[in-house]
Parts: sequence; C-alpha cells; structure tokens
Amino acid sequence: MNISYRNLQAFIHVAQSSTFAEAAIKLHLTQPALSSAIKKMEEQLGGKLFSRSTRHVALTKEGEALLPNAIRIMRDWDDTFGDIQNLFAMAKGRLTIAAMPSFAESHLPHLLKRYHQLAPNINLRILDVVMENVIYEVSEGRAEMGFTFEPQQNEGLIFTPLFEDCFVVVVNPQHELAKAKTVSWEACIEHPMVMMNRGSAVRMWTQQKISTVGDAVIVAETGQLGTLGQLIKQGLGIAIMPSLCISSMESIGLTVLNMKDDPLVKRVGMVKNAKRDMSVAGQALWTDVLHHYQR
Repeated sequence: MNISYRNLQAFIHVAQSSTFAEAAIKLHLTQPALSSAIKKMEEQLGGKLFSRSTRHVALTKEGEALLPNAIRIMRDWDDTFGDIQNLFAMAKGRLTIAAMPSFAESHLPHLLKRYHQLAPNINLRILDVVMENVIYEVSEGRAEMGFTFEPQQNEGLIFTPLFEDCFVVVVNPQHELAKAKTVSWEACIEHPMVMMNRGSAVRMWTQQKISTVGDAVIVAETGQLGTLGQLIKQGLGIAIMPSLCISSMESIGLTVLNMKDDPLVKRVGMVKNAKRDMSVAGQALWTDVLHHYQR
C-alpha cells in the first residue's frame, strides 16, 4: 500500500471541512482533483471514508477511526523533515568530537569559540581522551572527528595534518637541568624519568629516541600527561612531553626546555572515519579548522 502525503493531506482537509468545495479551496485544488485523490485513497484502503450528500460530507465510522491517526502521521512527517532541514541548515543538532587532553586544553577552546559563532545552535560534546582512544572513538563512529597525533596505522581513517609538535623536556625548577637552554638525549637519561604507560604512542616514540643513546631510569608511569606534570612537580623525575603541554606545565610552575639535537617531532591533525559521511555540522567544523591553520 502506497498512500501519498498529498492524498493523506486531502483526507484530513475534507474531514475538517463541511464540503469538498471548501477543502478544495484550502488545498488549492479543483474539486475533481480532490475527489480523485479521496477516491484513490478509499480504493487503496478498501472502503468508503466519507458519506456524501449534495450539501455536506461526513466521515464514516472507518473514516472517524482513521482521522486521529492520519493527523498524527502528518505531524510526525512534518516534524521529522523539519528536523532534518534544521540539521542541514545547522539550526539544531549535536556534534561529538574526540581530542587528546593536551590539544583539548591548548588549542580546542579557541577553535570551538570560532565554530560556536558560526553555528550557535549546535550542541558540542567533547571526549578528551588519550590518543589511542581518540582513534577508537572515531573508528567506532562515536565521535565524528578527532584531534590527535598522526596514527601509525590509519586504515579506515583519513588524517589531515595541521601542524608539527616538537617535543620538549619538562623539569622541576629546582632541578639541575632547569638552568640549561637546551638538553640533549644523553643528558636526559642521566636523570630519573617519569613516562607515559607502556603501550602509549608517546611512550613508544620517547623510548625509540632514548634507545639510540642508552637506557633511561624510569621511576614512575602514568596514563595522563597532566599526572606526569604533578610527578615532576614533586621531584620524582623529568619527562619528555609534546609542546602542546607547555602552557599547562608552566601554569603549575615547571620549567620547559628545548631538545638540543635530533628532537622528537610528530604531526598533529584531524582524523575522520573514511567510511562515514560527515554531517553538515561536522564538515563545517572540519573546514573552519583547516582554514584557521592554513591562513
């Protein structure tokens, strides 16, 4: 059965009018066209919906049973397509973004301020999770886009670089290295170090660099860069961190130093699912972020 939107609309208008002529005027149809629409609907349903006289039209019992359901269907139809139009126009909607905490704290607020001015009716949900979970959330479709270091394996993902991050050395201001302008890898491993947990990309990249000059003495491991900062503040050791963390580390009184030779450099960018089309709201943010970093 394929009852059209127009025929259902015609049925409701006739039911709510006293005559076919009155309903035809409201619908901007000729009476023959309106009668044809009602007749087709009755044929599809298998019986009469109206009892007609020369002056008036009245609903049959079957028509009376259909009317409230027809009105509900029409309202649901109009609401559904109205909502979709609003989504396309960014008049409403929700956008979920995943971001590394270091990026979420340092870069994301400014980017989202710009975006909120562009799309003030879009509700933003931010998942600030470690790099590996950013990739997972986007891969699983739980986040529409993510901000992260370039993944080593990006099958099923599209990565667009935004800038390069040159890792730095973070030390307690009372540490003997704090007065140095730059620090070598060899100098780093002469001191106790605190690192990210095994299995994290930052830990792997750091150890790959350190392994070329010797072995590090690791006194503590954690899953968050913010916690590393607190461990350094308490004097447990020094750490190699992304430059994305500079502001947050300096805000708690730590000293940040540049690497002297062969610094660790990684690309930071946006990632999206290659198998899913982005929403209008998501594409708008993606484009705006690109324009911001390319200008």
